Amino acid sequence: MDFTYLIIIGAIALFSWLVSARLKSKFEQYSKISLRNGMSGAEIAEKMLADHGISDVKVISTAGRLTDHYNPMDKTVNLSEAVYNQRNAAAAAVAAHEVGHAVQHAQAYSWLTMRSKMVPMVNISSNLSQWLIMGGLILGFASKSGIGFYVAVAGLILMAIATSFSFITLPVEYDASNRALAWLKNKNMLGQQEYAGAEDALKWAARTYVVAALGALASLLYWAFRVFASRD
Repeated sequence: MDFTYLIIIGAIALFSWLVSARLKSKFEQYSKISLRNGMSGAEIAEKMLADHGISDVKVISTAGRLTDHYNPMDKTVNLSEAVYNQRNAAAAAVAAHEVGHAVQHAQAYSWLTMRSKMVPMVNISSNLSQWLIMGGLILGFASKSGIGFYVAVAGLILMAIATSFSFITLPVEYDASNRALAWLKNKNMLGQQEYAGAEDALKWAARTYVVAALGALASLLYWAFRVFASRD
């Protein structure tokens, strides 16, 4: 089982690297397609917010590359420096996607609400789960008592919460992209080539979340097998 697990995890890690590399390549490619309207990522984000009647969300610049995100706690659309300032198809795609999350928040999109409620629990579970599982397995082996098994099962439950969070993230991300693309198209914000680039870039971005979810599921199944096999 260990060898099989290593093959599966290795394959997922390789696929994740390939998707990530492809995503970076796509953004580099579409960063070279200048917008006909001359708007920056920040201006795209502000217009999309205004068009949805959202006035309590700020668009700010954040350091780093591909660090763009929406923060529901302080209602800010955080755009990386390149996206905030640049005027190209990639910047437009990312800016509109992050505003898509702000629109979800404003409209109480159920999957986002569920995901947000899980964040505090996931912050704890992701840090403790594997320690509990490994500690429970070691305790069970050393003492031959049933308490180790139950400690490990508690770790599995926490890991399952983190895994479910990864899968709940998928509809949130895909919906944000769909909202972004629909707005860009309906408002005629992009030309045909620009829109095609934005659409392709967001598709590759979404695939990174799919790979992460599959990796989390593979780890959960592996540790579940180890825990329940240890009881035999």
